[in-house]
Amino acid sequence: MSLIKSGLILVGFGAAAVGGGIYFGAIHPGADEPHSAVVFKLIETARDRAIAVRAHDIVVPTLGDDAQVRSGAGNYAAMCTTCHLAPGMAATELSQGLYPAPPALTELGVPDPARAFWVIKHGIKASGMPSWGKSMSDEYIWNMVAFLQKMPELSPEQYQALVASSGGHDHGGGESMPHDDAMPGMAGMGSGDHHDGGAAMDHDDAGTAPHDHDRPMSADHDTPMSADHDDAGSAPHTHDAPAPAAHDDAGAPPHDHDAPAPPAHDDAGAPAHDH
Repeated sequence: MSLIKSGLILVGFGAAAVGGGIYFGAIHPGADEPHSAVVFKLIETARDRAIAVRAHDIVVPTLGDDAQVRSGAGNYAAMCTTCHLAPGMAATELSQGLYPAPPALTELGVPDPARAFWVIKHGIKASGMPSWGKSMSDEYIWNMVAFLQKMPELSPEQYQALVASSGGHDHGGGESMPHDDAMPGMAGMGSGDHHDGGAAMDHDDAGTAPHDHDRPMSADHDTPMSADHDDAGSAPHTHDAPAPAAHDDAGAPPHDHDAPAPPAHDDAGAPAHDH
């Protein structure tokens, strides 16, 4: 009886310690502050065992057909490369900023296809891995698994050719492409860094008046030159006509600068008169 009581007391103290640590913010929540080795191992073990138990009864179909691999390549390029990268693709902001870091599938592949299927379909809580099963049927998920098995063997050129030959982002409905129609796994294969390049933000010109994105700058380099325009239908005129010379009206009778000149007339045969 005393042993049971001692055990309950220890459990109570342990629960109080854990509760106190949570309440006072002892566990750092930032993704830039890694867990201690002990905490990380506990989380990793709990995650891996939970997935293994749930993936145990999954029946793996025959994988490796060319059509499967092509389909999986197109969807992988559109949906996965920002985090898991692709052959020849540099690290991205997301792949470096997420914690735990997304596995580099270009090197690892998928040793256990049943596990890979479960993770792709259901995702993993608080890891950044989404549940793709909400928009993809099992058939397309298996196609992606087939591609992942092959990806570590591909060179960057082979990968790009495979993606180009695929149907792109296509898994039977529910697809949503990024603003840039180029798939992330194909664009910017050399570098994932754009902060130092001064890249201009994309914008939509739909509905705006025609304009020139590459308009030259004026001589002072601070202001753009005026945009070109179409003179069709307008009266002849000179774009660079100089301004009229200034003159001094002091002492002159009142007159209108803009009054039209009197019409010309012929004095032939008229009596003498003074203009």
